Amino acid sequence: MSERELGRSGLRVSPLAFGGNVFGWSVDEATTHALLDECVALGLNLVDTADAYSAWVDGNQGGESETLIGQWLQKSGKRDRVVIATKVAKWPQRKGLSPANIQAACEDSLRRLRTDVIDLYQAHEDDPTVPLEDTLGAFSRLIEQGKVRAIGASNYTAPRLAEALDVARRHNLPRYETLQPEYNLVDRAGYEATLEPLVREHGLGVIGYYSLASGFLSGKYRTEADAAKSSARGAQVVKRYLNARGKRVLAALDDAACRHAATVAQVALAWLIARPGVTAPIVSATSIAQLRELAAARTLLLSKSDIAALDGASAG
Repeated sequence: MSERELGRSGLRVSPLAFGGNVFGWSVDEATTHALLDECVALGLNLVDTADAYSAWVDGNQGGESETLIGQWLQKSGKRDRVVIATKVAKWPQRKGLSPANIQAACEDSLRRLRTDVIDLYQAHEDDPTVPLEDTLGAFSRLIEQGKVRAIGASNYTAPRLAEALDVARRHNLPRYETLQPEYNLVDRAGYEATLEPLVREHGLGVIGYYSLASGFLSGKYRTEADAAKSSARGAQVVKRYLNARGKRVLAALDDAACRHAATVAQVALAWLIARPGVTAPIVSATSIAQLRELAAARTLLLSKSDIAALDGASAG
């Protein structure tokens, strides 16, 4: 499947992105490098991370994911084969979107990533304590310095994203070219109701996270017993999604997977890829086999009736 442009940034990416949240958490250095090599071999060129990854792990401080990616970039010599996206604002050590913090956090990320430029630098969350003009001005200076190519927003509400786009236009500042929302077959309303019309009107790229709803849309959590076999996250996933609607979605995924000789996860991702306005859903994998399975979703073309059945099952 052909590449897609991230907004009007000029950056062209594969229709599936690889999430670096697993690096330094459930994936060690050797596996990280092997997965990134496989990404390039498969034609997945957008690698998404953040300075905060993976500070939630006991013994970690944050910055581990960027550090592992940087080691791979230096070792592999494949910097020109990937689009590197990282984020600022959520990590307690570099919290918020003040100009000083953005500048310092960017320098830190560049050092960990061992690169001269971040292709897509994203505000990981909104910071209402800082005027949008100041935040966008700081990003503008990074672009002028050649340290950042384009900017994006993650976890913004529609009103704040609209305001940011307006501030950028009125003050002749760089605009957010991408949005990173939570979006998948069972988490639709928050994005579709207000954010989707906005990003489509302005031509922003969309690189959603939790594309498989923390594993629920892979079909691995179908009963309470399935959650018991997994981590604490499994119990949370079952509690959130394993209801009448969730079961309808799984049944529709099963039907489509059977028709296409595909996996449930591939169908769930193919639905996202086919969604107008979606650029590259983010997926994570902890093994080469899992990565290859997910990457195959790019060539799975769902019919109009497939999409209608999935839309109907997940409505409401």
